[in-house]
Amino acid sequence: MIEIREQPKPKKPDWLRVKLPIGENYKHVRNLVDTHRLHTICESGNCPNMGECWGAGTATFMILGNTCTRSCGFCAVATGRPDPVDWDEPQRVAEAICLMKVKHAVITSVDRDELKDGGSIIWYNTIKAVKTLNPDTTLETLIPDFKGERENIQRVIDAAPEVVSHNIETVERLTRQVRIQAKYWRSMDVLKTLKQGGMRTKSGIMLGLGESKEEVVQTMHDLGNVGVDVITLGQYLQPTKNHLSVVRFVHPDEFAEYREIGYSLGIDYVESGPLVRSSYHSERHVFPGLGRKEWEMTRLSA
Repeated sequence: MIEIREQPKPKKPDWLRVKLPIGENYKHVRNLVDTHRLHTICESGNCPNMGECWGAGTATFMILGNTCTRSCGFCAVATGRPDPVDWDEPQRVAEAICLMKVKHAVITSVDRDELKDGGSIIWYNTIKAVKTLNPDTTLETLIPDFKGERENIQRVIDAAPEVVSHNIETVERLTRQVRIQAKYWRSMDVLKTLKQGGMRTKSGIMLGLGESKEEVVQTMHDLGNVGVDVITLGQYLQPTKNHLSVVRFVHPDEFAEYREIGYSLGIDYVESGPLVRSSYHSERHVFPGLGRKEWEMTRLSA
């Protein structure tokens, strides 16, 4: 009889250690989030950088509730029947951003596939409310795919945030497993539509789910071909035992290699590292040429 042994799980390396959330700024952001009944992807997504970002007075707000209609294999956000749309939410988000006095804000949302507009009207209202109350604040929006419906994507374009992000999340081969209700080329088409609408576009890739180096580079090529300006690459971390397992922990040197490849492909800003998440250092992603300038200076000083 052949004995079948389960493959041991890779041990989390030292470079993935993060600081616990502490400090007055963290408490201030925590209080604002609770007082205004706001949802953040920082909490719902178990982000490892929450302590650092909240300690710096910033947070990524999640609109349209905290229950998603999709059940992606990597995501810690709850799946189920969402609550009714809260039409007062845009103003609450705008007021919270004002109270936080942030110069750059990030907003994301769950998928609301049960809504005819996919939640795009709330998206439009939120962007407009934030810009009205915070005219000097730059804004990044991390949007769902809206099932590829052009009318819904156009609402985001019409609201004109400084950056529009939509994450490809993984390579084409793993998309069906990782993003069960999503489609690789539909996401690429969403990013292409945003770029054609004049948006500064951004997308993110998780590593450690079983992809090969060649597949990662191909995904970066595909993103570059649809005009994506900013790419983020980070290590996937399993949020619970019910989610996809980590296949491997990618070494920081490999992340540095992808950064070099991204710039060689003509990407304007490449953020690549084990703890990088889509909204990490997002205030830097607004300005065209900044990432490439920093990269070139690093190469000259090496």
